[in-house]
Amino acid sequence: MKEQLFTADRRNFLKKSSLFTLGALASTSVIAAPHLQPLNSYSQDSDVNIVGPKEGYTPQIGTLVSMMNWMRMVILSPVRGMSASDLDYLVDDDANSIGAMLMHLAATERFYQIHTFENKTWGDWSKEDSEKWSVASGLGAQARKEIKGKPFDYYLEEMSKVREYTLAEFKTRDDEWLMSVDKNFPWGPTNNYCKWFHVCEHESNHNGQFKFIKSRIS
Repeated sequence: MKEQLFTADRRNFLKKSSLFTLGALASTSVIAAPHLQPLNSYSQDSDVNIVGPKEGYTPQIGTLVSMMNWMRMVILSPVRGMSASDLDYLVDDDANSIGAMLMHLAATERFYQIHTFENKTWGDWSKEDSEKWSVASGLGAQARKEIKGKPFDYYLEEMSKVREYTLAEFKTRDDEWLMSVDKNFPWGPTNNYCKWFHVCEHESNHNGQFKFIKSRIS
């Protein structure tokens, strides 16, 4: 009998405590925890650290855009303002320079644009796109020879032009398109979401290289 009374009392205590806690959070969340403000209370210009839907895009595409924006901010941070000679710096004879890798990132995004927006088979690039982007895409010896002597703003402009086109095209598409599956892609069945997430995470791979190379420049 005592055990039953104890159990009933404990349940009542927990129930009342939970209701009190919920009421306190509801009445003080904006004052005590401004970081819990609704997403729509933030401006588009200040939400780079907010991962989630964005105005002008369907929910999943907007979430992808938020991740791409954040990653772009991160990779440019350590290299912004570097001199042309620093951007050309090679750790060894087989290395890639930061400048070449910045162009490589733009090339990768451009090729995924052609593939996903124009429904082209991977590798089916126009002559113009092949001439502009193939060396940067492949990196290596040819890139070391051709991609050099440019200031940071040159690479930033190339990357920005490509990204602007990506964002404009995303606004014309929906989440159904993003989730559509390609059963014949070289790495196996995948969807447009995974392809474009790869464009994002690809930048994170080179972010580590940028920081390493910068640390070796005397």
